[in-house]
Formats: sequence, structure tokens, C-alpha cells
Amino acid sequence: MAREAARTGGDEGVESNSRLTATTAVVITALLAVVAVTLLNVRGMINLHVFVGMLLIPPVLLKIGSTAWRFARYYRGSPPYRRKGPPHPLLRVLGPVLVVLTAALIGSGVALVLTPHMRPTLLFVHQASFFGWLAVLGVHFFGHLGETARFAPLDLVRRTRAQVAGASARQWTMAAALAAGAGLGVIMLGATAHYLGATVQYIHHHHH
Repeated sequence: MAREAARTGGDEGVESNSRLTATTAVVITALLAVVAVTLLNVRGMINLHVFVGMLLIPPVLLKIGSTAWRFARYYRGSPPYRRKGPPHPLLRVLGPVLVVLTAALIGSGVALVLTPHMRPTLLFVHQASFFGWLAVLGVHFFGHLGETARFAPLDLVRRTRAQVAGASARQWTMAAALAAGAGLGVIMLGATAHYLGATVQYIHHHHH
């Protein structure tokens, strides 16, 4: 009903935002699944771990942006966004927490690779933020699972793709985010090689 109201009211922005947010959520989930595999042997798969971690950054920023846009429109009284309504209160509270923990997790990971001499401190922050992030992400994931499953496929099916303008723009935006993330990942591979060398020296120094 909210989608029909948005369209008949001449404002497709609500559903366009929902489709972009859902598509981004699916992409992020897929990339996180790859990161989860690398956790089985981080040192052995460090290049993949770092590359996918960097690949995640632009899609994460895109999702934060689309979500922030929805909240801004809702709290400024936009009628279509008001009709859609806000997420569950718990999800609204956890949203900013998830953003902070995500920033801490990714930021500490990047800093760890770039400044291996600070390994003990940064590794602690990276691991601690990961466990907090994982707990909050679990609630966020299941809280939005239904909406994500409903909206994510709509730009891929011909019948529903044409119902809301901008499907190609949304897909190109997602592709651009992934391309930017891949670029960041490639840039970080050189730093990762340096990090591995510094880590070996650190471990050798502290065990002899």
C-alpha cells in the first residue's frame, strides 16, 4: 500500500530509496560472507580479507547514505515517507550504533595494515569492535530481512523494474560503488604485503 501511495502521489522516491537500500544490503551481505570465509585462516587469506574489506567501504557508505536520506525525509515530514513509516524503535536505536561500530571495525582494519608497528593496540580494537558489530548486525539483519527480500529483486524483474523510474541509475550507482571499492582494494594490496613483513618481524622479535 505504501508503494502504491508513493506512486499515485507522484513521488516514486520512497520506493526508489527502498530498492537501492535493499540491493545494497544484499551486496554487502554477499561480501560479508566472503569475509567470514577468510576468518577461517586470516593470515593465509590476508590479501582476500583486506581486498574484500576495502571493497565493502563504498557500498557501506551508500547504504548509510540511503538510510540517512529516508530518515531525513521522514523527520522533515515528507508525506510519502510518513506513510511508509519508520523502522521498529529498536532498529532505529541500533542504527547509529551499527554505523559507529562499522566505522571502528573498518577504520581499525585499515589502520592496522597501514601502521603495523601499532599492531597490538589496533588488533585489539579491530577484534573487540568485530564482536560488538557482529551482535548488533545480527539484530539489524533479521529486523530488515523481510523488507530486503521484498524490494531487492524488483529492479531485476522486467515487470516490476519498469514500475519505478531509475532502475538503471540505481544499478549503475551500485556498480560504481563496487568499482571504487575494488580500486581501494588494489591500492591496499601493496600495503598488505608490507604489513605481512612487519608482522613476521614483530612476532619473531617478541618470541626471541
